[in-house]
Amino acid sequence: MPNTIYLADNLDVLRKLPAGSIDLIYIDPPFNTGKRQDRRRVKTIQDEEAGDRTGFQGKRYRTIDLGVSGYEDSFDDFMAFLIPRLEEAHRVLKAEGSFFLHIDYREVHYCKVALDQIFGRDCFQNEIIWAYDYGGRSKSKWSAKHDNILWYTRDPKKFTFNFDAMDRIPYMAPGLVGKEKAALGKTPTDVWWHTIVSPNGREKNGYSTQKPLGVLDRIIKVHSNPGDMVLDFFAGSGTTGESAARNGRDFMLVDRNPEAIEVMSKRLAEFEPVFIGVDPSESLHK
Repeated sequence: MPNTIYLADNLDVLRKLPAGSIDLIYIDPPFNTGKRQDRRRVKTIQDEEAGDRTGFQGKRYRTIDLGVSGYEDSFDDFMAFLIPRLEEAHRVLKAEGSFFLHIDYREVHYCKVALDQIFGRDCFQNEIIWAYDYGGRSKSKWSAKHDNILWYTRDPKKFTFNFDAMDRIPYMAPGLVGKEKAALGKTPTDVWWHTIVSPNGREKNGYSTQKPLGVLDRIIKVHSNPGDMVLDFFAGSGTTGESAARNGRDFMLVDRNPEAIEVMSKRLAEFEPVFIGVDPSESLHK
């Protein structure tokens, strides 16, 4: 099946997928922050005459404002919205497949209870903490600098886990383990320290809730095999699709936000995805 991007309600798409057809599912749904998630999009072009900033080797660049993109992140009953989609995710997952839900402290406890009921408590494998250190600090409470990623499997004992595909991280005290171990590095734990997508980095594409490739690469390499189908039905900026394609997997992405589809159409063009529900040749900002 070709790489596919849907502009649609994800529940409609999920209900049409065959049972047991997907190898790996990762979703990063709205966090129900009660706020609108916005991000101003800009790009820079070299302009020696009207440049407003100086870059490498003194070259002048001009900043172009592309406007603000985002979505409303507020639900009267978040779990009533999410649970039917979790039930469909369980149905379409293959027998040895894995499901990852990326959320934060606001709703993770409710999501854990729901997933225990849908998948079974014995199919819960890990709660992964993605920790980062960026942004402002609160003066009234401990600053929240982590997300929660819940990992469930369809089968409690038989599932894809490619240990040798796991990336290695440096030892904090390499002198205590010897040169050979220090050179190899150690395997990660269930706490993943990884920076957010840099606002000024090449990876940034302007989408308000973009997640870093490093986090998705780790999940996809370890929990799927080349040629597998990876599904993300809250696809947003398309990070899951890029990671899947660059690691030899196929992807299926779903989002109902036209701005997300536009971002993905540019980001994933080299992988020649099939678009369903949208003509990517037409501008979505009208």
